[in-house]
Amino acid sequence: MKVVISAGGSGGHIYPALAIINKIKEHDKNSEFLYIGTKNRMEKDIVPSMNIPYYGIDVYGLKRKISLDNFKSIYKYLYSIKLCKKKIKEFNPDIVIGAGGYVCAPVITAAKKCGYKTLVHEQNSTLGLTNRLLLKYTDTLCTSFENIKINGVNVVYTGNPQSENAKNIKPLTKKELKIDDNKKIVVIVMGSLGSKTVNDVLIKSINDFKEDYNVILITGKSHYEEFNNIKKNKNVIIKPYIENLPALFKISDLVVTRAGATTICELASTRTPALFIPSPYVTENHQYKNAMSLVNESAGFILEEKDLNSKNLINKIDSLLNDEKRLKEVKKNLEKFDIEDSSERIFNEIKKLVD
Repeated sequence: MKVVISAGGSGGHIYPALAIINKIKEHDKNSEFLYIGTKNRMEKDIVPSMNIPYYGIDVYGLKRKISLDNFKSIYKYLYSIKLCKKKIKEFNPDIVIGAGGYVCAPVITAAKKCGYKTLVHEQNSTLGLTNRLLLKYTDTLCTSFENIKINGVNVVYTGNPQSENAKNIKPLTKKELKIDDNKKIVVIVMGSLGSKTVNDVLIKSINDFKEDYNVILITGKSHYEEFNNIKKNKNVIIKPYIENLPALFKISDLVVTRAGATTICELASTRTPALFIPSPYVTENHQYKNAMSLVNESAGFILEEKDLNSKNLINKIDSLLNDEKRLKEVKKNLEKFDIEDSSERIFNEIKKLVD
């Protein structure tokens, strides 16, 4: 099978795309891939490092406010469609897959205009702007949440393909992390890119965490230097980035995080309780909706950014760590959100389009 796949911007899009690639390879050892991503985001480094053929295009998302930059973005988008048409025809794939991010727009559009089968995966509980625009170019839409239904579109509830990777990954150990073996672990991570807003609160509260539990704070690479010279207690560890977060989640007692769809999928797969601080800066407030889908089923907790301050954060962490009954209930209820064979389900949909 020959496959063009596109995803970009954050780990929440890139890692599901890689999970789909791995599943296809598992079924077809002779499969060939071309990954189309941006020239300036995370995927340009991650994907080539895994020996996957990569083609970068110069494309940018639209700004929500009126801006002259949007005219440039539209021009780049239209030009990228032209480039993608040429590249896709040269590769001549059996199918073209979009796994999230604005880079998918010219790729899926070009593929459909050239007559190729297309499959798109939506990670969030509400359809993103790019995927809404791509509906008319999409043969099958796979979703991570069951609530998405669209008239006239073949929508298939598959779950998030990253769940299988999360389940199969070997857990880290407290010895590897060089932390106290007798203390609980709280992980604080605001997605692969980090969050300046949340980090500003954490800088002020870095020495307010109680010393009877370990805190692993993952800042994001661009924010790490802000924390590097801060004096902190021995139970606080600061990292710029951890590549395999599910391996850490498996030994964590509580995770404080944004509510990106892939993170939620990994937490469900590893049965790790989480306190969500949804980003209010995303399209249609979809992270809040993602988080509430769990909170409403007693499968997670929420602290909105508008209510975030040092006192509220510390008090919330302390109260949850001391409430074993609630944490146990959350672990059980996370089972509802875990589809163990999500990559396999997506592969089956791919096969239906290709055969």
